[in-house]
Amino acid sequence: MKKFTMMRATLCIWILSAVVCVGRGHHHEGHDQDTALDSSADSVSRVTSANKEFAYRMYKKLAAHTESQGKNIFFSPASLSIALAALSVGARGETHRQLFSGLGFNSSLLTQTDVDQSFRTLLQRANKTSQDISEGTAVFVDNRFKPQPEFLDVLKQSYFADGFEVDFTKSTDSADTINKYVEEKTNGKIDKLVESLDPSTVMYLVSYIFYKGKWATPFDPKLTKEDTFTVDESTKVPVQMMNMEQEFDTYYDQAINTSVLHLPFNNSYSMLLLLPDDMATLENVICPSHVTKWLKWMKSRTYDVYIPKFSIKTSYSLKDMLIEMGMTDMFGDRADLSGISEERELLVSEVVQKAALDVDEAGATAAAATGIEITLMSFRHIPVLKFNRPFMVLITEHSTENILFMGKIINPNI
Repeated sequence: MKKFTMMRATLCIWILSAVVCVGRGHHHEGHDQDTALDSSADSVSRVTSANKEFAYRMYKKLAAHTESQGKNIFFSPASLSIALAALSVGARGETHRQLFSGLGFNSSLLTQTDVDQSFRTLLQRANKTSQDISEGTAVFVDNRFKPQPEFLDVLKQSYFADGFEVDFTKSTDSADTINKYVEEKTNGKIDKLVESLDPSTVMYLVSYIFYKGKWATPFDPKLTKEDTFTVDESTKVPVQMMNMEQEFDTYYDQAINTSVLHLPFNNSYSMLLLLPDDMATLENVICPSHVTKWLKWMKSRTYDVYIPKFSIKTSYSLKDMLIEMGMTDMFGDRADLSGISEERELLVSEVVQKAALDVDEAGATAAAATGIEITLMSFRHIPVLKFNRPFMVLITEHSTENILFMGKIINPNI
């Protein structure tokens, strides 16, 4: 065997997420084919449950990572699960077992086909039931590399993958092709994703999610004024603080001293804002059952709520964290991705996620604050809930409690 045939080609995975709390998005044209086999309700339930558990495990890895210390965190666990599940289609042997285990899929209860059909159902449901969300994948394949047709077919049918043939030897052109696609799918929120390309790259697998949500009850820009946000004991920063007095669904979790505010969008999604007395305590214990409990026991009452306007972007290399979660072989010489190609030995060189979050009164990212000060009447006692110190944010779907996005805001100005 010639020496060059022993070299492993490179597969990169990019996960792109953007959520913009801004007006209505464009209707996702989607995939209207309903010809694939229906997933069983049990399989969809198991996959959804595993996705939720994975979200919190991944968040805790990000929060514990040295690069995240003292920084905002924002990522899409849903998009990451989709990308890794799509990769598992082409994984075999121990590499496949590690991916399944890392994602929380019980291989004695779920086959790869079960997982594929469940994601098809979930993606179809998301893309068809709301005009405000668009999710999917894309595969960019080098024109000299021929993946297994079965692999590409499953990605197209179950993960709604767009397929593109590129010449990775022309790195600038290839990067431009990927960047243009990404920018279009995220409405410009994620641009210039690829700076440079490894010459051994033969495939890029991209997972994207874009969500545009309009508040069910928008904030009045006239009530937005400058205020102070306490980053830590020694750091305070100015913010534009939105304000609204009305009935909100809230819950106070005494066990972890955390206030929970429910902010619905005008669709089947909502934002949960979590204001803990101690962030580390919340981060250490938070799990899916907390969200279930909060949503079940929330009470509606009038609050004077203050939330900062902010716009943040994040970028993560997730390779080390996924290795810590047991997904080791796919990054090294032991990688078995023969379901993608039997002709070439493949490994995953990197898993990257970029995400963006904009929050303002109605959503318009260019909205300006007027700075008019409004004084509330003093004869009524309205409790105040003010997000003027680090807080966590979750964007979830009502019926499944599936977590589209998750993070914490340490400093709204960064």
